[in-house]
Amino acid sequence: MGNKISFVDITIDEGMISEAVGVLEGGRLVKGPECESLESAFADLCSTDHAIGVSNGTAALLLSIKALGIGAGDDVFVPGHTYFATVSPVLELGANPVFVDIDPDRYTMDPELLNEAVDEASNPEAIVVTHMHGQPAEMDPILDIADENGLTVIEDAAQAHGATYNDKRVGSLGNVGCFSFYPTKNMTVGGDGGMITTDEPDLAAEARALRNHGRDESGKHTHLGLNYRLDEIKAAIGREQLTHLSDWTRARRDAASQYDERLQHIDEVIIPEKYDRSKHVYHHYPVLIPAKERGAIRTHLKEHGIGTGIHYEKAVHQHKAVRDQVGSATLPVAEDICSRTVSLPMHPQLSEPEVEYVCDQIEGFFQ
Repeated sequence: MGNKISFVDITIDEGMISEAVGVLEGGRLVKGPECESLESAFADLCSTDHAIGVSNGTAALLLSIKALGIGAGDDVFVPGHTYFATVSPVLELGANPVFVDIDPDRYTMDPELLNEAVDEASNPEAIVVTHMHGQPAEMDPILDIADENGLTVIEDAAQAHGATYNDKRVGSLGNVGCFSFYPTKNMTVGGDGGMITTDEPDLAAEARALRNHGRDESGKHTHLGLNYRLDEIKAAIGREQLTHLSDWTRARRDAASQYDERLQHIDEVIIPEKYDRSKHVYHHYPVLIPAKERGAIRTHLKEHGIGTGIHYEKAVHQHKAVRDQVGSATLPVAEDICSRTVSLPMHPQLSEPEVEYVCDQIEGFFQ
């Protein structure tokens, strides 16, 4: 196959461009009906009472944590295997991230280890749980731990638009959900953007104020807030993208099933697990391979025109910026996963012949 198989493929079609042009021609560029329309549609997707559009996924996490009143001295439990932005808002607000290792099969926070961490914490306040790669975390025991200890639950659903757990959408399971619309995500807004979802009206009102210079609905500056608004052009693109999300999710799952079928027979490759009550949306399709082979197989695939990624090269507690503030920690499962993971091409435009070609090259490498 001569054509390059891209790791991601971002769709911006004529309909999305037309929506953006319509906003430009209309002249209402911020704080208008497009953002409200996207918020309403996204709340419907997640079956939540409220959705608040913000400037990016990191802002969604930061404003959610701040709106919950979490700050200096509070212990916030975070998974060791996640993107840096899950932890940086906790540190930015002066709270204390408590790292919890992950389930070696699901790649999300291990509930048993979370329970142990909560028991040992001096001031437990909240749990930030990441639905890693588009795979929902094991939420029932996590929510039970939260209820037993009076903790709030923040879902980092930046990679999991439309994923479900027990037939409920992520973003509706905890107190608040946080989504990213970064261009490579399962849906985008043509740039950076994010969304907060919740059923709690006071939390929603607080988040809306914080994203708009701390102004409440009367226009008074009642909070110390900054500008984290989602603009109208991006909201219009996002609203159009959202209409395609279910079809794109189906295409991702079809590609993942094809990968599963081909790769499950290769001893050196461990494919993502499936669970009856969790519905994965495959933001990534990560496989685990022997750590000593990772560089070589990525080079091999690149030489054959196949893009790959690593999510992530380091567990989040290993980054210098985190270590400098909280000291060192040891999370053996997260560290091991990060040393062995390779993300294969995954996007809705991926064809069956392309997946077959990727699998052929992986099989050939190990033979």
